[in-house]
This record gives sequence, structure tokens and C-alpha cells, in this order.
Amino acid sequence: MKEKLLVGWRETLSLPNLGIEKINAKIDTGAKTSCLHAFKVESFKKQDALWVRFWLHPIQHNTDVETVCEALVVDERVVRDSGGHEELRYVIESELSIGGKSWPIEITLTNRENMAFRMLLGRSAMHHRIAVDPVESFLIPFEENK
Repeated sequence: MKEKLLVGWRETLSLPNLGIEKINAKIDTGAKTSCLHAFKVESFKKQDALWVRFWLHPIQHNTDVETVCEALVVDERVVRDSGGHEELRYVIESELSIGGKSWPIEITLTNRENMAFRMLLGRSAMHHRIAVDPVESFLIPFEENK
């Protein structure tokens, strides 16, 4: 069995396929699917496939910095948030980089403007590669994400 990466309940990670070099995420074992903040989402066709272009503010509490990303839509799913509200969301894939390791994950897109974290890393993205220490934060120095 591979050695698991020990992370805190919040960590800084990268999503290199999306051009997101640094984003703070809540490591949420209560959430099945990972999600990423997108305050504006546009769908479009590219080579007969559905794609999305989305805008996000990657830095918490800072709406001056915007990043525009594009990704292939791999699914659309109804997701229930912690308040029990259901929402149809686009699902994309991206490479996750943390602690010198990388692997592909699925991410849903939703507006997280009023949430403390721009990203939640859900348990399906952990792929038995991560162990969470719920009382610690930022155990992985960001330099190790590259």
C-alpha cells in the first residue's frame, strides 16, 4: 500500500491544468465531490464536445484578482450542499498537485463567493492517497506542490 500524504483540514494546492498555481482548499471528508468557486460560467461547444469557461477569484477575500479557465465538461450532476439545497453543476477534470504528488480529480463548479474557501477537496479526490489530521492546518509547505 502506498504511503498516504498527511494533510491538515486546510491546505494550499495547485490545479495546473486550469492555470491555478495556488489556491487554499478545505479538505472536506464530509463532501463526496470536490468543488471550485466559479462566479461566472459559460458553456460552449468545441470540436463537438461541451466545454465551460469560468471565472474565479482564487484568493480568499480578494475579488480584485480574477482567473479565467476553460475545461471539458465530463458530466452534469445534481449536488446537494451542506444546507440540503440541490443544484445542477458542471463536472470537469483537472490534475491536483499537492506535496510533490499529482493525480486527476473531478471538480464541480459553483459560486462560493460567501464561503471561507474557494475550493473544497472532497473524499472522492483523495483516492486513498491522503490522510487528514482534523486539528492541523497547512501541513504541506506550498513549495512542495510543484
